[in-house]
Amino acid sequence: MKGLILKDLYNIIHNAKSMFFILLFFAIAFLPSSGVQGYILTCTILCTMMIITTFSFDDVSNWTPYALIMPLSRENLVAGKFIALFIFSAAGTLFGVLAGSIGIRIASAFMSVSESAAALPLGLSAIVSLAVSTIFGGISIPLVFRFGPEKGRLLVLVSFSIPSIICYLIYRLLIALGIALTDNLITIFLYCSPLLALAWNFAMYRISCYILARKEF
Repeated sequence: MKGLILKDLYNIIHNAKSMFFILLFFAIAFLPSSGVQGYILTCTILCTMMIITTFSFDDVSNWTPYALIMPLSRENLVAGKFIALFIFSAAGTLFGVLAGSIGIRIASAFMSVSESAAALPLGLSAIVSLAVSTIFGGISIPLVFRFGPEKGRLLVLVSFSIPSIICYLIYRLLIALGIALTDNLITIFLYCSPLLALAWNFAMYRISCYILARKEF
């Protein structure tokens, strides 16, 4: 398992260098207007999407058929991708918090920086960003296992609407039940988002295992 994770980390190193400059550009361009919270979410989602790039490397090198002749189960291959997904997301969150906090202080010394009174606390923003990005990233893994990195990359963009639709349906259900969405209730939901992400990704893991178990190479 450790080797599977290190493989993806080593493969993504040169992409990480270009990603670093992209995130710096976003910090300069959007941090003063979007604030630290928006920047953290942007960094986390962009880094999360690197998981699809690891599939592209695997596809080019014909990695999966080769891996299956070694003492590795298909469940190991799937689990390795989900662990790598979490590492990429956590790295994006950490970078967003550090670069965003430093950048906003530098920007505020030279220009007027917009600050919303309704902005989430920094810690909660990091938690929610990590949860949201892993939910979106978790969708991509079974899709790429099923359709390959190229088709899967396109389908991922469409599939991002699925969590949004689910959230909207839950919102409508709460309204139908007469439950008012107060600030305290929303805050509780946000703090519980990691549990939702964990349950969601477990479901995506099982779906990915099902897909890979029936795939022939």
